[in-house]
Amino acid sequence: MKTILLIEDDAVIRENTAELLELAGYAVLTAENGQLGVAQALAAKPDLVVCDIMMPELDGYGVLQIFNQNAQLAGVPFIFLTAKTERLDLRRGMALGADDYLTKPFDKAELLSAITGRLNRFQHLRPEYDLHREGLNEFLDDARAVGNLESLAVDRKVHAVRKKQDIYLAGDEPTRLYFVKSGRVKTLKATDSGKELITGFYGPGEFFGYLPLLQHTVHSDSAVAVDDAELVYIPKDDFTQLLLRNPEVGQRFIHLLANRVGEREQQLLAMAYNSIRRRVADTLLRLHEQAGPAPEASIQLSREDMAAMVGTASESLIRTLSEFKADGLIEVTPKNVRVLEPEKLRRAGW
Repeated sequence: MKTILLIEDDAVIRENTAELLELAGYAVLTAENGQLGVAQALAAKPDLVVCDIMMPELDGYGVLQIFNQNAQLAGVPFIFLTAKTERLDLRRGMALGADDYLTKPFDKAELLSAITGRLNRFQHLRPEYDLHREGLNEFLDDARAVGNLESLAVDRKVHAVRKKQDIYLAGDEPTRLYFVKSGRVKTLKATDSGKELITGFYGPGEFFGYLPLLQHTVHSDSAVAVDDAELVYIPKDDFTQLLLRNPEVGQRFIHLLANRVGEREQQLLAMAYNSIRRRVADTLLRLHEQAGPAPEASIQLSREDMAAMVGTASESLIRTLSEFKADGLIEVTPKNVRVLEPEKLRRAGW
């Protein structure tokens, strides 16, 4: 059952409207002024707000501004209900982000139609999604609406994977993103001596297998189920749509992929949106600083490891290093790279 928060200072209108909404099948919370309305919303987040404009304590414009600035309440559909009909008031309300604007006396059918329309038309992504519950499906449904991503796969079948079953192997082409619904998965590499080196460990609510999709490379490690697990597959085409078709969807998707870890999130954002030149330049500058201030200090790192840091294929890295070398910004030998012009390199990456 959807919950409507009705903020109205006129007791008769408030009671009659609340009764109408309850008869229509909604749960209704009421408040007689804006301050009480905000307090109600913070205590129990509503699915939609119907709010008068001219009220004591805090008017409707103030209520909407608080909603817009509060991460918990931002994006809740908001309908103004007021006796004011001047065009300036209408424009001000809509400019603040109101979803609709009805005037008193209102027609009951008109109010119910406006509410139904707004509930069926999701306008914003939520601030957070609980991936340990049904957050993935909720995010994908919202992304379809907000980003107009109608071709996103509707079928989100859960795939059962047995303990010790291979999910993908090093060298495989990436075809999908993986989401752990239950169980655990590890990613690993085998050393030259045959020793198993674990590169990642993933549990319920976590994604894996996305770096090759971002880097456009094959899988550099293998993934194996540690327990009997349930996985949701997100096809490569859907992954690309979620990342690139709509900025709001893309950034929220990266936030989910990174599991809210700041440094990892920035790395993913850079991989997704920065050019290869920018990423290579940033990596060289970071390694240059680590090498120390001595003029002869050089970066001693294999091309493969450096490419992994940049998030690109070795061929792309080598081509970009050659461009920087031709511009006189770096010196390249088979084993080392030395930055000659740090400030020029910083500017060259843009």
